Amino acid sequence: MMPSKILIVYFFTLIFIPVLSSAYGQDESITDTINHDWPSFGRDYRNQRFSPLKQINKDNVSNLKLAWEFKSGVVGSFQATPIVVDGIMYVSLPYDHVVALDATTGKLLWRYEHIRRKDWSMCCGPANRGVAVSDGKVFIGTVDARVIALDSKTGKVVWDIDAVNEGVNTEGQASLDEKDPNSRAKVSGGTGVGIAMAPIVYHGKLIIGITGVGYGLHIDNPRPDAPLGAVIGVAGRYGRPGFLAAFDVNSGKRIWQFDTIPSEHWEGEFTPTTPDGIPLNRNIKEEKANIITHPDAWKFGGGSAWTTPAIDVNSGLLYFGTGNPSPQMNDIERPGDNLYTVSLVALDADTGKLRWHYQQVPHDVWGYDLASPPVLFEYKLNGKSIPAVGQASKTGWFYIHNRMTGELILKSEAFVPQFNLFAKATPEGTRIFPGILGGSNWSPVALDEEEQKVYVAGIHSPIIYKLHEAAPKDGLEGIRYASSEPSEEARYGLLSAIDLKTGKIVWQNKTEQPLIGGVLATKGNLVFTGEGNGNFNAYDAIDGRVLWQSKSDAGVNAPPISYEINGNEYIAVAVGGNAIFGYKQGDSLKVYRLH
Repeated sequence: MMPSKILIVYFFTLIFIPVLSSAYGQDESITDTINHDWPSFGRDYRNQRFSPLKQINKDNVSNLKLAWEFKSGVVGSFQATPIVVDGIMYVSLPYDHVVALDATTGKLLWRYEHIRRKDWSMCCGPANRGVAVSDGKVFIGTVDARVIALDSKTGKVVWDIDAVNEGVNTEGQASLDEKDPNSRAKVSGGTGVGIAMAPIVYHGKLIIGITGVGYGLHIDNPRPDAPLGAVIGVAGRYGRPGFLAAFDVNSGKRIWQFDTIPSEHWEGEFTPTTPDGIPLNRNIKEEKANIITHPDAWKFGGGSAWTTPAIDVNSGLLYFGTGNPSPQMNDIERPGDNLYTVSLVALDADTGKLRWHYQQVPHDVWGYDLASPPVLFEYKLNGKSIPAVGQASKTGWFYIHNRMTGELILKSEAFVPQFNLFAKATPEGTRIFPGILGGSNWSPVALDEEEQKVYVAGIHSPIIYKLHEAAPKDGLEGIRYASSEPSEEARYGLLSAIDLKTGKIVWQNKTEQPLIGGVLATKGNLVFTGEGNGNFNAYDAIDGRVLWQSKSDAGVNAPPISYEINGNEYIAVAVGGNAIFGYKQGDSLKVYRLH
């Protein structure tokens, strides 16, 4: 017979822990102790993307084989992080369809087909970065700016709300001079309010933000296997402020909203440098004169919310990054610092109130928005532990802040080459890098807190930053705008391991194409990421050597995950390429295990 104390503990474990797990949903302190799921975009609220599983490790990863494959039938840029809860995998497909699969076999359990609003302009293609699962529901934000809750058992719609009431004006191309080749070029994207981020659930609130408000036109490249041809920003009253908002998980009612462009003091302090002292080559005198003629620029200010927030469950603070100001790369009608664009922002997660912000690039005219999600960790310094938040930037540095105050603790070595980082556009074209693609783009990092290392997927893609000027048209003054156009130079990727204590690069592995998609690290001393050529790689976390590789027909440009069922560890990744980078698109979800 069991002693009475043991019986009490036994029954508490049997009865109360499952109840707590259901009540608190994604609280990592609970999920990490009772299962080996992947319950949230970044695995837990910290966004570390580090799996404690080690059945698959550096010694046996060569035996990793395909366990099952799901073909969705929807070909398109596939960026989703699969979510695994209680043996079921939930995946968002391009154009916001959702499937539920048996995570051990890939058997389809249900499928939701999204019907988009007919007259709604998509900003940046059909990709969706994932769902959230909590409270018996699956939540998704859509390219037509809706937030939808599905029944997790059936896929039936529980509620469906509009995040915004209307789209935005996208007619800037028509204002260009007819002699300008960009006036006739095919445009694949521009400003169109939508939602790309994977949402997160916290304290009964679904938290999600809108994208597509940082107005810029995406010019197609005539070659389908080539990257985006150019991005241009035309002056005008286009776009709107972005926002991050919280909705009640049961009703969809909006609880709070934080606008990424404030209606007051949006111009900031007209700072001539970045916060860490790098000159921005701004014409402050001209900007201050323009503030008189453009007092309501904030109404069209941009600041998309691209990144799934990280949440500190102890302090209740939420962290997310904001996009570029609008119009993109064109500052004629938006003087000032353009708060709170291109910023790491800390909010009270329960109220949405601003706690602090750190604007990496005030008055951005290069497209250096914060695209990669922030990550929380304990920073070890001189025997002390500091609560920190890190972010891999488009400018090519990994920033580490005190997450309570926003103070910059450390900026890493550059993990990609840098040249003319904040140079002005010229009529003949200025060569710059990283430029608009980054750096680190939307790819999430993986962070090993115990080893104090972060793994970053990087991009080297030189840009020609060009100034265009044209004659007056239709009563408008002469048009002046900038464009970011791909250089003919070689592009490549860099997977980097960075020592968090020193900011030094421990190792780098160069890939033939820029890296976009995201990173997974595991307790098995492995780092996983994919490439646009179809390679899916496992690296030695110690020295960066490639230990295993799988080949697919389409690009592997989504973040991998790890989960365990019935004693078997699985590695899963979406295989659907990326149109913006010219990587072949597909419709597969691939899952691997040891054989």
